[in-house]
Amino acid sequence: MGESVEPLSRERIVRAAVRLIERDGADSVSMRRVAAELGVGTMSLYNHVPNKAALLDGVAEHIMADMAFAADPDDDWRDQARGLARRFREIAGRYPRSVLVVITRQPRSSVGLLPVELALAAVRKAGFDDRVAVRLVRTFVSFVLGHLMHQAGVAQRPEPDDPAELAAALERAHYTNVRDLLPVLAEHDHDGDFEFGLELLIGAMEALPRRGPM
Repeated sequence: MGESVEPLSRERIVRAAVRLIERDGADSVSMRRVAAELGVGTMSLYNHVPNKAALLDGVAEHIMADMAFAADPDDDWRDQARGLARRFREIAGRYPRSVLVVITRQPRSSVGLLPVELALAAVRKAGFDDRVAVRLVRTFVSFVLGHLMHQAGVAQRPEPDDPAELAAALERAHYTNVRDLLPVLAEHDHDGDFEFGLELLIGAMEALPRRGPM
């Protein structure tokens, strides 16, 4: 007997779109390219996904569906914030290009808005007013994405050919602080840096005025 082929479905189409985005970037996504990725005719996709916008909605759902497991609504708001930030970092690290698609387009589905709902629930439970709650969620998203961009930049940065020559160049430029801390700057503890920044943010949140827990 030959090996069975998975039937075409919305989930299979969405998974193919995610693979395409991660490999070739968001601009590569089209119904034609996804069909080619699956080895099927383009028109067969429309039986499951009506258009590209709906396909990207499916990508958002696929990437963000497991965010719900990051936060227990009965936990202290600080633990909820930690859990959501860590989970978002994990998901964004696993699907970096797809996450950018999700956050740079207007969500059209309730699942795509799930992380926002969970994060807003956590900060409102802590007693922050509406405008501060929204700003806090945006700040956390910026922090996680900024950390991931820095981590990606470090991974692509070439090592200096001659550390002594670099130190001498810094000396000539009077960059004494960079020169003095060069060994520390050369260390990269991404997990430690992330946790340090996360606790710094939560500590800053605790100092903000609140009306009291909901």
